[in-house]
Amino acid sequence: MAHPTASNAGRNVSPRATRRRHTRSMDNQRIVVVGGGIVGLATAWHLQRGGAEVSVVERQEIAAGSSWGNAGWLAPALTLPLPEPAILATGIRAMLSPKSPVYVPLRPDPRLLGFLAGFARHCTDRHWRTALQVFIAANASALQAYDELTEAAGAAVEERISHASPMLAAFADEADREGLLEEFRRVNTDGGHTDYSLLDDDAVHELEPALGPGVHCGISISGQRFINPGRFVHALADAVKAAGAQIVTGREVADIDGAETRPRVRFTDGDPLEADAVVLANGAWLGRLARRHGVRRLVQAGRGYSFTVAPASPPRNPIYLPTQRVACTPLGGPSDGLRVAGMMEFRDPDAPLDPRRVDAIVEAAAPMFSGVDFTARRDEWVGSRPCTTDGLPLVGRTRTPGVYVAGGHGMWGVALGPLTGRLLAGQILRGETGDVLRSFDPLR
Repeated sequence: MAHPTASNAGRNVSPRATRRRHTRSMDNQRIVVVGGGIVGLATAWHLQRGGAEVSVVERQEIAAGSSWGNAGWLAPALTLPLPEPAILATGIRAMLSPKSPVYVPLRPDPRLLGFLAGFARHCTDRHWRTALQVFIAANASALQAYDELTEAAGAAVEERISHASPMLAAFADEADREGLLEEFRRVNTDGGHTDYSLLDDDAVHELEPALGPGVHCGISISGQRFINPGRFVHALADAVKAAGAQIVTGREVADIDGAETRPRVRFTDGDPLEADAVVLANGAWLGRLARRHGVRRLVQAGRGYSFTVAPASPPRNPIYLPTQRVACTPLGGPSDGLRVAGMMEFRDPDAPLDPRRVDAIVEAAAPMFSGVDFTARRDEWVGSRPCTTDGLPLVGRTRTPGVYVAGGHGMWGVALGPLTGRLLAGQILRGETGDVLRSFDPLR
């Protein structure tokens, strides 16, 4: 996909054009979106539909961050608050092990320690159930937001979405299964709806022959969807560009100046860009640009890992291993393979891939499958998901007029990206602020 050059993006802003834009209506304002992942592009799409002139700026390539190698699940049943009592129940000692599903490298980092302290305070039943109410409200509209986006963007985007029939959670025994069942019961008791059924040993293997001898029971979950996230995000970028957006890659934003009348996007190279509004959707790096605009909530990289394998009998639908915290997604045709993703690692977003974390996924997942050569894996990847201490995203206006943020979704950026874009575009263009957006307030 061809992109305009960064220098062209800077030269397109002339003083005369700037004066003209001051006279534009709200529906024709110029907006810069910083970040070319699912959240930024979905926001750009909805802003375009509202009449805005949009530029998307990405420091690397489209879908270069956590939007590429994740599991790609659009699964309201599993889109739940990350800070949960079960994480603390594993113990601090366990989290210091590279084999742990949740790993915290031991090092002197005051910022990380501050995040972990805040995160631990929210790993209580009371906080989890409070956050759950917000997720129930968001999940009720999440798939509808995908439908709205894909129907308007066209077949090239819509055909990237698959319906799970069903999504399958697999367990070594019924005791392990009880943890996820309890979460489903809470969701249904607290006003949500998760449609599921229990599977015994024979039924779970009949439903998915690729499962191995380590699996003895399961849960069938209806009404979920999945995508190949890299392909979907690139298709969305093409739709955004076709609708008139300027997409600039390979240009890093240094800062956002809150000018007296309009915000200005300053880059590490070249001329700045002035706009009527700026949306910061730069993932795990959100805090670096948003803090000076009043966003004090810490955003910590919760790094996830993935790789691809080629099963002898490729699974037809996504498979979740809750005890191991591993998610497996068929990426498309038989040659595309099965993506195996998992782990939560609180570390600097730019740190290199830790091969011990890949080994930990292999060790956890191998007994649960048959006919999979895990030594022949490819596309090993690590991506930084933006996590907040309370598990809720940061979406909305900042203290600086014209500067907005869209991030902090943790593991659920793909699941909630289109909904985030719709909500934020409504606030920017029409001043709309509903209950979900108030709960996501970045100034909370």
